Amino acid sequence: MNALTRKILLIQNTRALVQAVSLIRAPLLKQQMPLGFLLTDRQYRSMPTHGIGRYKYLLPKEQPKKKKEKVQMKQIKAATGTQYGVLNVSVSGYDLTLVEHYSQYIHNLCNRLDIKVDESYALPTKTTEVMVMPDQGTKMYLDVVLKTHERVVQISQMKAALGPIFMEVLLKNQPEGVQLNIKEHTEADYQIRYKARPELEGLLAQIG
Repeated sequence: MNALTRKILLIQNTRALVQAVSLIRAPLLKQQMPLGFLLTDRQYRSMPTHGIGRYKYLLPKEQPKKKKEKVQMKQIKAATGTQYGVLNVSVSGYDLTLVEHYSQYIHNLCNRLDIKVDESYALPTKTTEVMVMPDQGTKMYLDVVLKTHERVVQISQMKAALGPIFMEVLLKNQPEGVQLNIKEHTEADYQIRYKARPELEGLLAQIG
């Protein structure tokens, strides 16, 4: 047998072997084999992780939350011979737009005249129901509901000589349907800003 014949036989045997292997592998590939069947050797289980995946030590420590302290009233500054004390410029009316714009005008006017504005806030809206009795009959019915809006601009350290000028400018620019009231700030004016809670006050009185 010469060398050429040997090469031909070797090629034929190789082709037959490749075909046999492909026939065996085809059904095995079609079947879904579990992942554990392929990954039998898990060497990483015995290896240390050295803190991989831990991140909490990188975060800053949370500070304990402080309890909210009760808001206390500021000390009321008394009037002197040349300056007024703490004054409340109160604006009220039924039209919210007029009341809001007039309070903004007062605030801007104080800034122009170098009058210190301590704060500007709104008081709770008051609702008034108007009942009407008909000509015939005694049963009253609701006619209209009026809502009174109020804004307060608190000022201080206003010079006594500037007071009449300030009042005159406010009265000349006062819109219709808006009431203007200026008075000294008292503790009652501070307490009226917060909603009364008689149940809580009663429980605190029992504990104390």
